[in-house]
Amino acid sequence: MMGKVIFYEDRNFQGRSYECMGDCADFSSYMSRCHSCRVESGCWMMYDQPNYMGNQYFFRRGDYSDYMSMFGMNNCIRSCRMIPMYRGSYRMRIYERDNFMGQMYEMMDDCESIMDRYRMSHCQSCHIMDGHWLFYEQPHYRGRMWYFRPGEYRSFSNMGGMRFMSMRRIMDSWY
Repeated sequence: MMGKVIFYEDRNFQGRSYECMGDCADFSSYMSRCHSCRVESGCWMMYDQPNYMGNQYFFRRGDYSDYMSMFGMNNCIRSCRMIPMYRGSYRMRIYERDNFMGQMYEMMDDCESIMDRYRMSHCQSCHIMDGHWLFYEQPHYRGRMWYFRPGEYRSFSNMGGMRFMSMRRIMDSWY
């Protein structure tokens, strides 16, 4: 499935627009700012800095006439990455400490609070075997988020001091 998002310079879908159907590392050559967007298809991670840096925000199909107010953002979107649709099983291991050390738990479904479920204060590394996941800094899928695709993540210390407390699968029904 192809994704498509249209970015607008001003709120309420006004001003110049830029149509995007894939990853874009920097909007600055297309438009000077972005204050609203319309996601026509797909799921997307949006970043408030170029080159997929800064705070991350998850968008799925819908109209975002003033996303900065909706999400409490301080900066405009500067780059975006399309999240590929995934229809298989979900599986990952989370670890209490860096480099896959400390307590380890295997997960195959959403977790509202790792403290409540595993008596684990936070996780510092993970191995995503299957699926695409959103990690949140607070329980119950609140606070800043981070997108993870399959791979090994040995340390979260280079992610601005994020401490993840809840995890959610990105489901194909969201597309």
